[in-house]
Amino acid sequence: MTRNETLIDSPHARRHDDAAQVLARVRGRAAAPAGREFVLRLSCPDSRGVVYAVSRALYEAGCNIVDAQQFSDFDACATPAGTDGTAAAPGRFFMRVHLEAPGRAAGPEAIARLLDPLRRDYDMQIEVHDAGWRPRAAILVSREGHCLNDLMFRQSVGQLPVEIAAVVSNHEDLREMAERSGLAFHHLPLDAAAGGKPAQEARLLGLLERERVELVVLARYMQILSPELCERLRGRAINIHHSFLPSFKGAQPYRQAHARGVKLIGATAHYVTSDLDEGPIIEQDVERVDHAAGPRELAAIGRDIECVVLARALKWHCEHRVLMNGARTVVFR
Repeated sequence: MTRNETLIDSPHARRHDDAAQVLARVRGRAAAPAGREFVLRLSCPDSRGVVYAVSRALYEAGCNIVDAQQFSDFDACATPAGTDGTAAAPGRFFMRVHLEAPGRAAGPEAIARLLDPLRRDYDMQIEVHDAGWRPRAAILVSREGHCLNDLMFRQSVGQLPVEIAAVVSNHEDLREMAERSGLAFHHLPLDAAAGGKPAQEARLLGLLERERVELVVLARYMQILSPELCERLRGRAINIHHSFLPSFKGAQPYRQAHARGVKLIGATAHYVTSDLDEGPIIEQDVERVDHAAGPRELAAIGRDIECVVLARALKWHCEHRVLMNGARTVVFR
């Protein structure tokens, strides 16, 4: 049994009409000339027949479903049945489909247009992306280089589907590390005499536009972004915070953790919002520690966790595996 068959044969999927039969037809089509690969992401109010409708639309468009994942959040936007007999409102349905389109497919926009009837019929939000997308990324750093070093290595060996367009810092400490790897390093200091943070962020925005940056990575960038900049970067800026949020927000989290005598320390990768360290969480991990670990030991252990967590979050973002669900995320790993 394939992954899709396991997924579509779940109790929830059976509720969506005869989706398994349609997917079987899609996979069983006669082999066509290789086409382009895309990722379809969608969400809508949960209702009977969603999987069937999506599968049928892709089948009729000549597409081949390579992989499909789905999730129903019955707590999201749900209203319980009323005592007056009113029906319960549905939860929210999420789906990610990796598909192969026929060679004549023009691009993501053309695939999305084929699904326009679903937008109307199911109040569906649809995004279609090129599966081979490698965003141009700017990595923002301060003085700690472990996350930058890890990202550069993973990118160089093909484990991270990004193109690092620039390394940006408010300090000079990591210039040699970046330039040794052939990356452009941009020093944007916070200079009160030159206009302070507003002027520095204006220079940063100008750099991002010139370099056509699509993704901003805060890899231990120890500056708080202004609300205006956070809004400009909404949905395309990811931060690594060196604690297991929502605990120990802000500065010196390892010292905060030590003071509380924690037995677990962790790291959190999240989207950047104007609320400090409160953006939608993409990935987290932890490591067990004991009473003997002081702040320095906690920080050393934490650095390894930060690297792994940030790399996972970036990879999933670039592969279009992360869907927004209010203040939370749905991550199809």
